[in-house]
Amino acid sequence: MDLSRVIAISGKPGLYRLISQTRNGFVVEDLEKGKKISIASNYNVSLLENVAIYGVSQEFPLAEVFFRIYKKENGGETVDHKSSGTELRKYMEEVLPEYDDSRVYDSDLKKLFQWYNILHKNGLLNIDLAAVEAALAAQQAEEAEEAIETEELKVEEKPKKKAPAKKVAKEENSTEEKPKKKAAPKKTTKKDKDAE
Repeated sequence: MDLSRVIAISGKPGLYRLISQTRNGFVVEDLEKGKKISIASNYNVSLLENVAIYGVSQEFPLAEVFFRIYKKENGGETVDHKSSGTELRKYMEEVLPEYDDSRVYDSDLKKLFQWYNILHKNGLLNIDLAAVEAALAAQQAEEAEEAIETEELKVEEKPKKKAPAKKVAKEENSTEEKPKKKAAPKKTTKKDKDAE
């Protein structure tokens, strides 16, 4: 699934594929109608690969959410985005129970499911479930290994107790005298020379 050239344009429904950049904006293709249009650079544009859904403890990239929906639907379309907010939230709980329902609005869910269905109709959700699950399992194993290594480092880094400093006994009847310091020669200034 490559979302790097798929964009949403603020104020325009649907999704668009970024074709090229012009001096004054962009040329995009409407994924639903297949029409190419030019948009000015002052439009607010969002790349789908940079969009995420708020979670309770972290944000979830849209690609991950789409993958979970794809897996639940066995590669088919999902719930209609025109369903009630209650139905959309119930579905979202099944797909991503970690999402933050206080920060994700019904309008966000409508966009999410509409975008998924548009991408599905255009064949842009080519997901190899076995390959993705293998990659996720490898990533989780790597993260677990890093956590173990970090824990081992913390155990090794505990401060060691310092050995007490050795005291050197001074000889009380030392016959050696310390050499006296020589006084630094006095610098003569111009005033001193004039006074002489």
